[in-house]
Amino acid sequence: MVLNPSLSPSDFFSLSVPILRGKTWRGDHFLPDVSGLFPEKKFADVGFGWHEEGITVGADVRKPLEDPDKDFLELFFDTRDLKTAGFSTKFCHHFIVVPQNGSSREVTRFRTEDAHSLCDSEELEVAFHADSSHYTIQIFIPAHCLHGYDPFSFKKMGFTYKLNRNKGEAQHFSVSSHYYGIDQQPSLWASLKLI
Repeated sequence: MVLNPSLSPSDFFSLSVPILRGKTWRGDHFLPDVSGLFPEKKFADVGFGWHEEGITVGADVRKPLEDPDKDFLELFFDTRDLKTAGFSTKFCHHFIVVPQNGSSREVTRFRTEDAHSLCDSEELEVAFHADSSHYTIQIFIPAHCLHGYDPFSFKKMGFTYKLNRNKGEAQHFSVSSHYYGIDQQPSLWASLKLI
């Protein structure tokens, strides 16, 4: 069944997901499959782990890595989960995670009054493994790189991702870039309940 994009279920419902505390992104930390909302074909499992030292996100991609510059993961965080703003606030972050060449970085675009220093790329810990049929990518983002990150005072966080691939459609979580500029729409990102 093909959905009319103007009537996507993601336009009418918000997504809220409980996330367990931990340094891993595997096992009980995988995010639910929401590919049917857009619709998309799922080709990767993505997981999320949080703790006071920072956030770990990883993806197990069931496709071979074809082009490291075009097969990459984009992560979007709102450390305060502000759903009332129709734009990125100082609590929003946009990271590009590139599998092989070490060019992973924060690329957040702020409004002038919300601008602050971006995360130093050298502080991002990226791990990558590939074989002929799939690859895994993992990033650890230290807490001090996430403006406003305080998981014990603020128990929710806005989050979405876009997993890009060279040949084929991307995989999204909670909002699709086919219909929205997701980097500037944090009100549409999923709410992660940090438990």
